[in-house]
Amino acid sequence: MPEAFEFNDSSTTLSETLRALIGRIDGKTVSLREMMAQVGEHGLLLMCALASLPFLIPVSIPGVSTVFGFAIILISLSITFNRLPWLPKRILDRRLDTTKLVPALEKGASLVSRLDAYIKPRMASFVAGRVMNRLNGLAIAFGGVLLMFPLGFVPLSNTLPGIAILLLATGMIQRDGLIVAAGYAFLVFTAIYFVALGFLAFSAGQGLAEILR
Repeated sequence: MPEAFEFNDSSTTLSETLRALIGRIDGKTVSLREMMAQVGEHGLLLMCALASLPFLIPVSIPGVSTVFGFAIILISLSITFNRLPWLPKRILDRRLDTTKLVPALEKGASLVSRLDAYIKPRMASFVAGRVMNRLNGLAIAFGGVLLMFPLGFVPLSNTLPGIAILLLATGMIQRDGLIVAAGYAFLVFTAIYFVALGFLAFSAGQGLAEILR
């Protein structure tokens, strides 16, 4: 079973979390389990953000939305229920060489810190506290469900939920409530768009049935 743990980084940015992680690495090796426990939800949110990137262009890639959407749902539910996502033990506990890992983390922290001037902590009510983190996790999971809908042939059907997921994950990572609010707006717009598509399909079906009679 996935290991339960508490997220303690609800008030920090990703760059601060990465630097804190670097400061805690003092041995020659470190495991993925240890890193994920230290980085907490930031690591999971980063995975969600990366998984949403293929859908930011209005072109459907067959099969990808199902696989990535399912992965996003699993990861976001891990955030919601405060648990590490399931991974094979040999992967979680594999020892990694810190002499190569730490310089990469330092470069990553330096790159991410440049974003702080544009995406910064604000509107804390959308990102502060355990309840909002869990609610935002469920919102990302809902975006993953929308992403999995078999509507790849419909324009923007993958792009809209992909943008919502990216905004929610990025806003949570950087503690930017404005970006998170924009993510919710895209979720609502996506849901309305899908309902409208369903209504149009139903109306077209009814019209065709009348013609056939």
